[in-house]
Amino acid sequence: MVDIATRVWNHKWKIDPIVRSLIDTDFYKLLMCQSVFRNHPKTQVTFSLINRTKSVRLAELVDEGELREHLDHVRSLSLSRGEGTWLRGNTFYGKRQMFRSDFMEWFENLSLPPYHLEKRDGQYELTFEGAWPEVMLWEIPALAILMELRSRAAMKDMGKFELQVLYARAMTRTWQKVEHLRELDNLALADFGTRRRHSFLWQDWCVQAMTEGLGDAFVGTSNCLIAKNRDLEAIGTNAHELPMVYSALAETDEELAQAPYRVLSDWQDEHDGNLRIILPDTYGTENFLENAPDWLAGWTGIRIDSGDPARGAETAIEWWKSRGEDLSQKLIIFSDGLDVDKIAELHAKFSDTLRISFGWGTMMTNDFRGLMPGDTLAPFSVVCKAVSANGKPTVKLSDNPRKAMGPASEIARYKRVFGVGEQEEMEVVV
Repeated sequence: MVDIATRVWNHKWKIDPIVRSLIDTDFYKLLMCQSVFRNHPKTQVTFSLINRTKSVRLAELVDEGELREHLDHVRSLSLSRGEGTWLRGNTFYGKRQMFRSDFMEWFENLSLPPYHLEKRDGQYELTFEGAWPEVMLWEIPALAILMELRSRAAMKDMGKFELQVLYARAMTRTWQKVEHLRELDNLALADFGTRRRHSFLWQDWCVQAMTEGLGDAFVGTSNCLIAKNRDLEAIGTNAHELPMVYSALAETDEELAQAPYRVLSDWQDEHDGNLRIILPDTYGTENFLENAPDWLAGWTGIRIDSGDPARGAETAIEWWKSRGEDLSQKLIIFSDGLDVDKIAELHAKFSDTLRISFGWGTMMTNDFRGLMPGDTLAPFSVVCKAVSANGKPTVKLSDNPRKAMGPASEIARYKRVFGVGEQEEMEVVV
């Protein structure tokens, strides 16, 4: 097992670039990228870093030279022969050759496009512009780099023994969580923690701990590189990015209202089974389901990613009932800000009604709360989102208005088109 504390002590070694592969990313990014490559290869997008936790002044914590060094390193990466073989030949979600040959030929020759970086008001403005299939692959590495550089900055003055004790405490906390979770019968849980992890090495350690501690209850990881290296299932479906960009491309209110369903129509053309998972909250779950076409009720499941998770699940259950669906065959994936107590609560509430699964993210791969003076390693909320498509702004409403993004005038328009009224604000921890 890797001695993480020693590697952190020597973190300037070239052996530890923060992102070491183009597949050190979430599986759903590659699935979405293939769909975008097929359906919208020439759409021009801008992605931008958004730090929701303004109190964490990244430009005052993270050295600009180091940040550029790691971003430039990512631009130097290309898919290795072994990685290409794994993607081409592995079975994902029961399907061989998930990735088509034309997409793989493009991906194997890809270098990520340039970035734009500047400092403003204690924060970094980091943006990426270009063709959608290329630019979208910056999201996960950009976030992973910022998060790990912030971790390194917080620990830079620690001695070897301090680091050993810090990681021993974090390991103990993580294992206690594992022990709690393995008391739950018929649990299904995956690692969703790449984007806001403490570090690559720590995410890899946490995945190994869950593999050993949870056994079959640990169903895989969203991180493709770790899945490949540890012979685990790569887990993931789709994200808010697709409806946000499709909606920005809509010319009229009528086209806008149908955009989230056009996304899933394109997805259905490519995928079946457990990849047919609805993410309904981009513009409000209740309205989305109320106006959803009948064919969507036949999909495998729904992912709950904002708002009150229990309310979201109950809304989905009532929708399936109204469409005459067999609940025992349906799957709900919870993935928003989870930790062990919430996982146990939701498991107790819904596991007897239908199939449920959990995508456990930041509170598994970056829970160092209270382990440093000043809590300087506590996780915070930073995202990298598509903010425009073909020159038009994107919008996200969410089931939690604190996660909304976009120009105020466009947010108001989207609320009108999608019939979104008053929403309950909830704390955004990560």
